[in-house]
Order: sequence, then C-alpha cells, then structure tokens
Amino acid sequence: MVEARAVARYIWISPRKVRLVADLVRGKSVEDALAILKYMPGKAAVPIAKVIKSAAANAENNYNLDRDDLYIRRIFIDEGPIIKRYRPRARGRADLKRRRTSHITVIVAERKEG
Repeated sequence: MVEARAVARYIWISPRKVRLVADLVRGKSVEDALAILKYMPGKAAVPIAKVIKSAAANAENNYNLDRDDLYIRRIFIDEGPIIKRYRPRARGRADLKRRRTSHITVIVAERKEG
C-alpha cells in the first residue's frame, strides 16, 4: 500500500492539546477532516490542517494518488523539545515556565473500494 506523509516540527502548542484535536480526524477522509478542522475553535486545528494538506499534496505529486480517495491512515503527535523560561515571583524568587512543543506527523493512504 502506498502512503504519503508530512511532518510539522517544533509547533509551539503542548502535545496534549494537539492530541485532542488530532483524535477527531483520525481515520477520516482528507476532505472530511479539513471540513471538521475549518470550524474547530482550538488553536491546534490550524497546524494540523496544514500538515494534512501537505500530506495530500505529497500523495498527489509524488505517488499520483487521487485526492478524493485519500484518508488519514495515521496521525500522531510527538513531544518536541521543552523551552524553559523564567518568570519573576515575589521576594526575588523565580518560577520555571515550561513552553512545550509538538511534532505533528500525518500519513495518508488511498482507500480501496470493495
């Protein structure tokens, strides 16, 4: 089975928040997934839609697959590096803020009829 993939790395949203949105589109056709993401209020919907469009374009251009038959075979969110920032607090102390990042991977494949 021919698969096409796309990856977005170092997205500044925590993986937990991105996974909530990714779970909604897993296994759906590309067109249905993009329609769902278009009206999602979550900030993570924008980069996920971008990666899905990129994977679909890779499938069309590199493997000559039909865009109408594509579906999201796998979508997974990995944790990227954590960027550490300090926030001043009372009495000269500092708190550590952990700015989490995500890597989004989408794999699309052609759905066979029958």
